[in-house]
Amino acid sequence: MRVKPRPDWARAGWQLLGVEVYGGALTNSWLDRDLGLSGRVAVRDAGAPGGVGHRLFRTDDPVLRVSQLAIHLDRTVRSEGLQLNDQQHLAPHWGLGAGPRSFRAWLADLVGTAPDDLLAYDAMTHDLTPARRTGTEGELIASGRLDNLATSYAAVRAILQAVGEPSADPTVPMIVLFDHEEVGSTSERGAQSTFLPAWLERVVLAAGGTREDLWRSLAGTVVASGDMAHATHPNYADRHEPEHPILMNGGPVLKVNANLRYATDSLGAAAFALACEQAGVPMQTFVTRSDLPCGSTVGPTTSALTGATTVDFGAPVLSMHSAREICGTLDQAGYAAALAAFLAPA
Repeated sequence: MRVKPRPDWARAGWQLLGVEVYGGALTNSWLDRDLGLSGRVAVRDAGAPGGVGHRLFRTDDPVLRVSQLAIHLDRTVRSEGLQLNDQQHLAPHWGLGAGPRSFRAWLADLVGTAPDDLLAYDAMTHDLTPARRTGTEGELIASGRLDNLATSYAAVRAILQAVGEPSADPTVPMIVLFDHEEVGSTSERGAQSTFLPAWLERVVLAAGGTREDLWRSLAGTVVASGDMAHATHPNYADRHEPEHPILMNGGPVLKVNANLRYATDSLGAAAFALACEQAGVPMQTFVTRSDLPCGSTVGPTTSALTGATTVDFGAPVLSMHSAREICGTLDQAGYAAALAAFLAPA
């Protein structure tokens, strides 16, 4: 939940913050949790370019909470399910009384500046429950933001291994960690921007290549587009394609869709299958039910912008888009190993 520019309001003796939901969140999972705040502020700074400086901030104090309505006041919850209105029901409370202190003044104090010098902010809530290994054998990982930090972690592990192995192969291994995938990727740092094509061109030019070399390089490039995949839910197995079960700790997941919601074709699928084989990890294949809509990734966008063969894959996860998701411990290791093999020289 992102804090609005003018968030301060009061109701029934409570201080509340106006927030806007970012992306397709399972909003019910944010109820009754201790929440901190983190993000970035823009402050007046005469010595910075344009007179504006930027600072990151984070507080892990439990300053916010969205409290759920007691069942005594809504008996339909058990029979009809929880119905949340983003405007009415998700404003977190963070104090009592009308209160003279605004959110801007509180935030300015947190980052050590005067309220008048705090020009703007990007502030968001985060769950304060720490990540844990769960299950009787510690075979699962429960945490917030596994989608898609689990992929980011695996990619960083893979690139560190790839660049640490000397080779005469002319292939240049790269990872790109995009922002804003959950809200359409249309930003200066999202997958639908010129960010990736521009960097690819700069890599070729810095190596003494030409535009023709760039196009030749892209024609020989294979992109692995990583985004977490739905594990088959034991309580909702009927929501999954019956011939493509996805098991937790069953290995990385190839993602296929006939309508190109995923970019995978046979060439990309073969490249990823060989990477899993080389890494010694099993591979699974996800296909959504034919009578259900399919999610998407940055894979099709990346493929369209670069013209490169692209394969979509992920690691199994339950409770995707919840405040607290769950994935397999072995899958995280296998995910990184498969990506490392994918980036390794052929």
